Amino acid sequence: MNISLRQLRAFLAVSRQRHFRRAADQVHLTQPAVSRHIAELEAELGVRLFDRNTREVVPTEAGRYLYHAVERVLDELEGVLAHVHSEGESRRGTVRVAAGPTPSAELLPQCIAECARDYPELSLHLRDLTQAQVLDSVRGGEVDFGVAIDPPDSGEFARETIMHDPFVLVCRRDHPLARLERIPWKKLQGEPMVLLDYSSGSRRLIDQILDDRHISVEVTQQTNHTHTAFRMVEAGLGSSITPGLSLPESPQLVTRPLTPVVKRAIALIHRRQRSLSPVAELVWNRLREVATARERRARR
Repeated sequence: MNISLRQLRAFLAVSRQRHFRRAADQVHLTQPAVSRHIAELEAELGVRLFDRNTREVVPTEAGRYLYHAVERVLDELEGVLAHVHSEGESRRGTVRVAAGPTPSAELLPQCIAECARDYPELSLHLRDLTQAQVLDSVRGGEVDFGVAIDPPDSGEFARETIMHDPFVLVCRRDHPLARLERIPWKKLQGEPMVLLDYSSGSRRLIDQILDDRHISVEVTQQTNHTHTAFRMVEAGLGSSITPGLSLPESPQLVTRPLTPVVKRAIALIHRRQRSLSPVAELVWNRLREVATARERRARR
């Protein structure tokens, strides 16, 4: 049999309205189109579905049987189709994310790759920014959400912490501190240091940690990127305090845990008065999964 959904919808409308014109209005078709669908359905089934007169259209016994059977089945089918459509829509669209240098380099590439694999109709755009620019982009609605370092509890952002990242010391392999397996923060007293500048979300935290412990270091250079800081450490300009997410890949340098362990929070943020779209929520959830897996591996 070759029966279409249009024919069945037209049949249900005529059965309910008992009138071809009113049925046509209900299904947003012309009256001739509805009449044609009913005629085609009757021809396909080989039975008369309606008795017609000048005043109304009355379902036959076969028409009444078909109505009760099709009404239930078609309702279920349309529910299934609506669900499939909504699932498809929730995976289609553009998502814009702002993140600082370390999350951009260490978390977002894997997230982007996984989203491209699992949600091919999703377009994900990353804006690699400083901490202050991340906050401004989220605040101004330029991006769907941001990845920030210990964002302020100002009430303007809804936030979810996705991982805790410990601070570590990076020094040259020939530095005296390199001989220690773990380095107490107090050992940094008076040490020359290459630190991230204040465009980084971490610098404020590093200063606070040192102040809380009454530790004074000699800041020889400040830089916007950890990669630049590591090159300066290699050149002998000092050691560096860096997040555990961003570690050097250099045979000249070593990384040592600082004790007691102090961690920075990496959080996802969006404007509190602006809810995430379904497609942005997909990326938010996937980024959480990537960060959780990364933190789990780091603990091993």
